[in-house]
Amino acid sequence: MQLKRVLTLRTVVATSAGLTLASSSFVAAVQVAGYMLGDTAWIAILSGGILCFMAAACFSELNGILPSAAGIRLYFGRAFNSQIALTVSLLYMLVVIIGVVGAESYVLAKVISEIFPGARPFPWIVILLLLVTGMNVRGVKIAGGFQDVITYSLIVSLIAFSLLAFNKVDFQLSAPLSPGGASGLINAIALGVFLFVGFEWVTPLVEEVTQVKLISKGMMIALGILSVTYAAFTVAMTAVVPKETLVATAAPQMVFARSVLGGAGAAWMVVVSLAASVTTFNAGIISVSRFMYASAREQVLPAIFSRLSIRFFTPWVSIITLFFIAVAVAGVTQITHNYLILVELAAAMESIVYALVGLAVISLRRRMPDQPRPYWVKWGYAIPTLSIVVFTALAAALLAADRMALFVLIIAFLVCLVYVNTAVPYLKKKHESRKRASKRRPSRVEGKSDGN
Repeated sequence: MQLKRVLTLRTVVATSAGLTLASSSFVAAVQVAGYMLGDTAWIAILSGGILCFMAAACFSELNGILPSAAGIRLYFGRAFNSQIALTVSLLYMLVVIIGVVGAESYVLAKVISEIFPGARPFPWIVILLLLVTGMNVRGVKIAGGFQDVITYSLIVSLIAFSLLAFNKVDFQLSAPLSPGGASGLINAIALGVFLFVGFEWVTPLVEEVTQVKLISKGMMIALGILSVTYAAFTVAMTAVVPKETLVATAAPQMVFARSVLGGAGAAWMVVVSLAASVTTFNAGIISVSRFMYASAREQVLPAIFSRLSIRFFTPWVSIITLFFIAVAVAGVTQITHNYLILVELAAAMESIVYALVGLAVISLRRRMPDQPRPYWVKWGYAIPTLSIVVFTALAAALLAADRMALFVLIIAFLVCLVYVNTAVPYLKKKHESRKRASKRRPSRVEGKSDGN
């Protein structure tokens, strides 16, 4: 039984954009603005978007020659070796799930608490997760259709809010090309990468799109839309509300909305924040569950995660498992309040992966020169090389600025390495034993028949 090819470009764009367009992105956006002078945050945001375009080009070439739900595990396995591929892909999945879900649930909880001071936000988060989990179990077409409606409505709302804010303050750019010192600009761009975190997680859907080339096209369109939306909304926020006020809160979009439209704006922004969280949870479950399914299919995870629903053709075990992981991560984040470290950790991990993807493009051009490439990154090795250099530098800058994030990343890496060296060989050995046993069974039956 296989996944069904039903997804179109519209849903690919919505999924790629939806995973990145989260409530926690507003927090990251004001952090970016805090590093910049005046209203120049748009420079760092558009720079981050351009850098992610380079990474998207590299992902597109790899996805074209190796179209699989296994994604980076397969790319890195062919480009480097299986141990590196397994360790990095598992670390990538672990950090992104924890980082995005943890930060998103915390910010969403703050939004709910502001509107309903006496309410307990955690049950509402669980209800939202149950909603998207149910849709995903029912089928990718249902989840994808929901993703389309919510994501595009969300983008229109953010642009509308930005235009209203600009009109309210009669906005004009002041010193638009004076962002400040190089150190602040580098940190702002590095953190700006988080705004686009997860755009590439649409690649595991390659086995469910009507045409493989839709993945690369969808990523590029999503990045373009997100770059403009984030730049406009961030500049609008800092034009209306002082940066110091925005940086000091976990829900800066709510402060901004009240300043623009009062109570009506706050109500509207609650809906926007809920929609942003739902799109992130939904897109994350759609993409990561496929990655888990493919990993289990190749004996990297336990075989149970490769089970598909007979009725809906969805990896239901992976989907339900992600629900429980998300609930646990959300609960821990609510208790510890350490959400900013998750933002920086996810941004650093994404930068590391983007650097490795550039290296993988170069490696596979040498190892698989005759392999047909539906998408070829232009200008030779320039873009892959630039991706390696730039994203390595950004990851180093982030981890040097936050030693706790570095410590957590090292611990997570060691956990994944131990799993790869112990659990994966056991799973593969168990799979081989089952295969040998299944091959012997028919011969035994035949032998009994001949004897009779």
